Amino acid sequence: MNFQKLRFIGFALLCCLLANAAALADQAPPKRLLSVDDFPKLKVVEDPQCSPDGKWIAHTVRDSDLEKDQRRSSIWMVNWDGSQQVRLTYGDSDESPRWSPDGKSLAFLATRPEDGRTQIWLLDRRGGEARQLTNVKEQILDYQWSPDGRRMVLVMREAQEPDAAPQPIVIDRFQFKADVEGYLTADSRSHLYLFDIQTGKLEALTTDPRFADDHPAWSPDGSKIAYVSNHAKDPDMTWTRDIFLIEPHAGAQPEKLLTTNGANDEQLLWSPDGRSIAYLVGQDSKYYAYAQDHLAVVPAAGGAPRVITAGLDRTVSSPAFSADGKYLSFMVADDLVQYPARIPVAGGKVQRLLTGNMSVTAQCHAGNHTALLLSTDTSAPEIYALEGKATRQLGRHNEALLGQLRLGAVENLSARGKDGTEVHGLIVKPPDFEAGRKYPTILWIHGGPGMQDDHSLPVDLYALQLERQYFAAHGYVVLAVNYRGSDGRGQAYAQAIFGDWGNKEVDDLLAAVDEAVSMGIADPDRLGIGGWSYGGILTDSTIARDTRFKAAASGAGSANQLSMYGTDQYAMQYNLELGPPWSNLEPWMRVSYAFFHADRIKTPTLFLGGEKDFNVPITGGEQMYQALRTLGVPTQLVVYPGQYHIFTRPSFIRDRLVRWLAWFDHYLKPPQ
Repeated sequence: MNFQKLRFIGFALLCCLLANAAALADQAPPKRLLSVDDFPKLKVVEDPQCSPDGKWIAHTVRDSDLEKDQRRSSIWMVNWDGSQQVRLTYGDSDESPRWSPDGKSLAFLATRPEDGRTQIWLLDRRGGEARQLTNVKEQILDYQWSPDGRRMVLVMREAQEPDAAPQPIVIDRFQFKADVEGYLTADSRSHLYLFDIQTGKLEALTTDPRFADDHPAWSPDGSKIAYVSNHAKDPDMTWTRDIFLIEPHAGAQPEKLLTTNGANDEQLLWSPDGRSIAYLVGQDSKYYAYAQDHLAVVPAAGGAPRVITAGLDRTVSSPAFSADGKYLSFMVADDLVQYPARIPVAGGKVQRLLTGNMSVTAQCHAGNHTALLLSTDTSAPEIYALEGKATRQLGRHNEALLGQLRLGAVENLSARGKDGTEVHGLIVKPPDFEAGRKYPTILWIHGGPGMQDDHSLPVDLYALQLERQYFAAHGYVVLAVNYRGSDGRGQAYAQAIFGDWGNKEVDDLLAAVDEAVSMGIADPDRLGIGGWSYGGILTDSTIARDTRFKAAASGAGSANQLSMYGTDQYAMQYNLELGPPWSNLEPWMRVSYAFFHADRIKTPTLFLGGEKDFNVPITGGEQMYQALRTLGVPTQLVVYPGQYHIFTRPSFIRDRLVRWLAWFDHYLKPPQ
């Protein structure tokens, strides 16, 4: 035997094995599907704030503390070239970062367990521990630095002593409840206070208990503060807003600048020269639930306001002046996307700054830099730099996790309803989608109705759009439809459902389902439907009109709208849009169709909701559960203790996901 030859062959085989091992090591591990355990690992990036020199962007990051079973938030910052991503705080409730005018300090709101109250804390940009700046007994809702950095204006309202014995709640307001806030009294109204940073002195600036004051903005020279209030005879019964100016000292008398229609996103902005104030304006009070916000400018010295985006039939948000004061930039919600744009303050055409399938939800400007909060179909919201008409990613909080996942392809969907209305939406396909195969399909309905499904991968708790990819990962085609009433298609499209809920929207949803079936993608024998909030309401409405769905999940919904009057937070909308039930019963019966025709429902339905929800009280789900139980339709009711409209307990968020999937799997994926 030639041992020399054997040694050579063995050495060659070893080299081959080592080379193959090295090649395998260099290959990235195969991507996997999104699972329920990934949800608490995802981080919610919010509230970008540019430092005065534009070199750093502070922001909040929300994530889950599974050990404490609670959501938490901390303050981070990232530098302009994206090379440094720094965590600044490690508390459970740190939010609202705001740079001092000189850029040397960063303030934020935080609630510390030993005190139980929200206070303002201050961080030195050069490093070190945060120090507590305020020690107030009231609840701080917002704050703004003065231009010289010596004072702050605080927005606060009365707060109950943490250890005080419960007292009777005396109700004397028309609007007497709100989700999370609970029951509202005169003490629930917010007011403005001045806080001296060096001395710690606190003094009230606005004090009238009849009115709430908020959204303060300092003039560039610090001589005045603009703020929003509502001095109507009964502020709870109108959607008008007053803009006031007041000098920043105790005893100053406010001067009303104008009265306007309220906006969804109230915000006041002084022009850099202090001569003008920009603000968002909505529709007439009657249509406030469908308001498409526009951008307006008014002289600070008084005069006629100008709505400078009147020619844009889309809602705008997050406005900001350019450094030279010649332009106003903002976000535009437009048919499945949300993009940044700008317009000359003097008037002119809206200039779109970015194109493509994306959702940009916030911005900040400083030092000739612009930072955006941007998301796409496959990337969660992160901080980006806007450079010309291109973006550069700065933050990377979710990149590692999302890089491990195989997500489903997202495509646009267009359909026509029976009355000819063109309806747009999205199709999310399973990651292993095979052309020519029919899939079990879930119609997943967004809430609002004043929002839209868009090209984004939001991980926040309200949009509930990440569930589209969750269902797709488990073999479902998912339809996300922007029915009439949604944002993105203009005022007439949003207002089309005024006083007539659960009718045109259902036609639009069913048209999209018909289109997916005709495309050969959706299996007509395995259709599911579900949603949260108005998505839950439309789930009830749809299954009462169409029996084709084999499973439904109605979250935080309602069907007997008569029973919602006085039990939820929408009394003003009901009175303005439907009229009081005792004087105009017919429209109430029309929008309560699903409850009074519950005997037409054949779809097994899962009802879910938060025990403390004042937005859409759990009563809405309880009544529908009781109706279907009486009728012998398979049903189940899940009540989550201590939860409001938006869940905050990670274990409950996980439980809800598991229950949704199990319910659909049971009825849409029967054992072979």
